Amino acid sequence: MSKKAVVFLLAFIIITSLSLMGCISLQERLGLYSNHDPQFTIKKLVVAKDVKNRQPVGVSDTFSSSIGKVYCFIMATDIAQDSEIVVTWYFEEKKIHTYKLPLKKGTMWRTFAYKNISGKKGNWRVVIRDPNRHIYKSAPFTVK
Repeated sequence: MSKKAVVFLLAFIIITSLSLMGCISLQERLGLYSNHDPQFTIKKLVVAKDVKNRQPVGVSDTFSSSIGKVYCFIMATDIAQDSEIVVTWYFEEKKIHTYKLPLKKGTMWRTFAYKNISGKKGNWRVVIRDPNRHIYKSAPFTVK
């Protein structure tokens, strides 16, 4: 077996193992998002300190561990039918929690989810999927 084939096989085994252990998927890790027929568009995905009057407040990609909660604000547009999105939070590439949020048919829908970060310093990510697990967007952030 060639050296290239061995390296490829090892990489495949490691990534497959991480996926099976509930860690971030290969698709997410490589930033590859599905080419499917979307039922809506995620126009805006940000991580913020709060949400007030249906708008994100304190948008950032770095937060203090003393903040308590971090909010994921989502604006969806062109929603063809009532649906839902799946919001998954990852800490250090390990799945922490998943929420399902409704999207109502129409031109625009705003929603949010929050996560109590419990002083956990490190690399975080929030991933937005449709009910069929197609990835729409991802927002990485750091807690210091």
